[in-house]
Amino acid sequence: MARTGWTVSHSKAFWARRALFLASSTMLGGAAIGTVSATAAPVVSIATKSFQISPQSLANALTTFGMQSGWQISVPDTLTAKLSSPGVSGSFAPDIALSHLLAGTGLTYQVSGSHSVIIKKASASITLGPVRVGGTVTHQNPTGPGVGYVATTTMAGTKTDTPLTEIPNSIYVVTKQLMQDQQPQNVAEALRYTPGVYSESLGNYQNGSGIAGSAQGIEQRGFDTSNFVDGLQLNSASAGETAFIERIEAINGPASVMYGQTNPGGMISTSLKKPTDTPLHQVSVGFGSWGRYETTADISDKITKNGNLRYRIAAIGVTSGTQVDHIDYHRVGVLPSITWDIDHKTSLTLLGMYMYTPGNGTNYMQYPTCGTLIQNSSCPRIPRNTFAGYKSWNQQGSKEAMFEMMFNHKFSDVISFSQVFRYEDSRSKTEDTYSNGYSTNGYENSYTELTPWSIRGRSQTIGLDSRIYGKFSTGPMKHTWVVGSDFRELKYTQNALFDYTNDYIQNTYRPTLNTPVCVDINSPSCVVYGSVGPYNYFQEGVYFQDQIKWKGLSILLGGREDWVSYDKDRYSVNNDNDNHTITYKKQADTLQPQHAFTWRAGLIYNTKFGLSPYFSYSTSFVPQAGQTNYLGQSFAPLTGKQLEAGLKYKVPHKDILLTAAAFHIDENHYLINDLEHSGFSTDGGRVRSQGFEVSANANVTKHLHFVASYTYTDIRFAKTNETAQREDIYGNYYGNAVSESGKAVPYMPRNMFSVFADYTVPSKWAKGLGINWGMRYVGYSYVDNVESFKTPSYILFDIGAHYDFGQINTALRGLKAQLSVSNLTNKYYVTSCDGYFCYVGQGRRLYGNLTYNW
Repeated sequence: MARTGWTVSHSKAFWARRALFLASSTMLGGAAIGTVSATAAPVVSIATKSFQISPQSLANALTTFGMQSGWQISVPDTLTAKLSSPGVSGSFAPDIALSHLLAGTGLTYQVSGSHSVIIKKASASITLGPVRVGGTVTHQNPTGPGVGYVATTTMAGTKTDTPLTEIPNSIYVVTKQLMQDQQPQNVAEALRYTPGVYSESLGNYQNGSGIAGSAQGIEQRGFDTSNFVDGLQLNSASAGETAFIERIEAINGPASVMYGQTNPGGMISTSLKKPTDTPLHQVSVGFGSWGRYETTADISDKITKNGNLRYRIAAIGVTSGTQVDHIDYHRVGVLPSITWDIDHKTSLTLLGMYMYTPGNGTNYMQYPTCGTLIQNSSCPRIPRNTFAGYKSWNQQGSKEAMFEMMFNHKFSDVISFSQVFRYEDSRSKTEDTYSNGYSTNGYENSYTELTPWSIRGRSQTIGLDSRIYGKFSTGPMKHTWVVGSDFRELKYTQNALFDYTNDYIQNTYRPTLNTPVCVDINSPSCVVYGSVGPYNYFQEGVYFQDQIKWKGLSILLGGREDWVSYDKDRYSVNNDNDNHTITYKKQADTLQPQHAFTWRAGLIYNTKFGLSPYFSYSTSFVPQAGQTNYLGQSFAPLTGKQLEAGLKYKVPHKDILLTAAAFHIDENHYLINDLEHSGFSTDGGRVRSQGFEVSANANVTKHLHFVASYTYTDIRFAKTNETAQREDIYGNYYGNAVSESGKAVPYMPRNMFSVFADYTVPSKWAKGLGINWGMRYVGYSYVDNVESFKTPSYILFDIGAHYDFGQINTALRGLKAQLSVSNLTNKYYVTSCDGYFCYVGQGRRLYGNLTYNW
């Protein structure tokens, strides 16, 4: 990397020309942060590198910096003795990263060559602090890990490299450091502290990682969400494997304009790990509750001497039980990738993924309200480890393979081209039981009615997003424009068979685990019903967007046209054991092609003191493909619209971002459970969600990182013709049917609050030690559509600690130990109920690991 310095004696005209050049090349690395002595010139950095240097002794930090940057560092041992560095994490120009490392040490650097510096004492008249060049301190990688707990730029929501404070809607980033400190084992856990997101509504059902890729059970602003991987909505299990993820972003509010079919509550965007500019070598071994043992590796390095060809390999192997007996989780996976910078304008990245999960750790059984929500002598508490199925019929597994290509080419400063392609092939197998009723009367006479089932599925998905984009000016206004097209094709084949041979019942408190089942469609002794056949779905869209900036005002305008079609050529099958015949009945289901136009507009104003008020309007469209009412009729597509107003405050010269947002969402044709026809849905009419969110992401000091949020969500049936009877907590209906209009939508808590902080102890007696603490409050939610009764609120506490051995012994440099405990008090709680069954939350979980970086 070339590094060039200029002294402050240059003319204003020179700096103006230089600033224009940097802006046009979009490669402004920012300003050198740190002390600038009389002999050290401030440096404008153009190229950036990725740095991952943990807080440690200054001597070790400088050694690691030299390895990752390729710079030569000259420093007397007497200067670094007994000094520590706060570390640095993220993409920076080397001089900026070096300034971060020296922050608070009383030292500065002097340029001695193009790739070499001398560390020296800072002048007594100068204090350490940011030196701003071109109006910014640093520019983060918009898809990178962030810095500490703060990310300032993103590609999510706009598909352009944009500061969060210039986007007029809510986007929250879960940084890599936050994930490292909390040690989540799937995406749902990683989103626990995110505003507007209720990530574990299915509780124990999500304890494994088997379903995390589908975003099942995650709700944003009261609506189901969907998961996008590197900008494409697919079905990859890699979306839920935190060992493969660089960062997670929650886009709250409609995102249909840039991403197609998404619910008005928002979407979750994950970025997979890709080759880094500087070498990265990390391995870890871990252990945890329920017999969890895990090992991971994350290696990235140069292939060619000049670094234009780089690779990265992330891998995981894990075996574990879960809090439920006989439900296990086993996985091996690898994510290799390679990046080729063909020239200074063209780059190509290729990724592959293979994941084998013979046990996905998912507990498909719900527990009755009697024994969970209700606990008394007639309904004793059902222990969290209760396995209510059959041990002899209990297998869930999958195999997933993926290939991804990302291509970028810059034709000029005005126009560039970007493309993302992805192919996935997933095969799954499930042999399990599910609950369909219960009776209760104490330990001896409490039974759950079960239905054994067998499912074999395969999905093949292709996704492609192609766009051209660029920048131009019209007078005083600067435009960042995007025009693109994407498509997604899903082919899914599923054979689902259900055993109706016997009336299977299970004692809730004293289960019999080895009852034989009969799911052989060819056996005359079995009574089997089910369906076989393919499902095909195709979606395509074209979109445009213009981000207009004039002085401190940013205006965003965008629109999209979508086309969707699908068909099912399914056969229902049943084995009539009286006549020993198998009947196939064709059930074709074809959706006439649908299309819709969605749009959004918003504006945000950046004041000079960091405050940014904004307002936006956006719409959404989701075809309800594959879902029918009990008569077999298709539902109308979901259409939504949102008004949002808020404030964003980036504290000047600090890594502190504060946000507040108020929203009002209307969605038509919201589906709810059909209470009269079990297993079916019905059109709930128009639903209204309104509320507000406040959040804080802060690197308060080099030792203290902090996140906090509060969410208020009031989601109700605004207009519906549906009525229902109220019921008591024992499932008995009473009174006349009442209108659902104006009633709260079930399962979504109205209030949520969370706070998490990590503190690295600076004292000499505890060098290298860090501790963290978190609290999560989830308010009550209703169990049905007429507010019959509530699922109670709960508070959970999380704690953790980490220790850097390199702080006490240079021979142990790069070795770090960590321990995390979630639900410290082992509280028994229920995340949601539907009136008959409940989802029980995760008990105390401990996870520790030993990580080595070199």
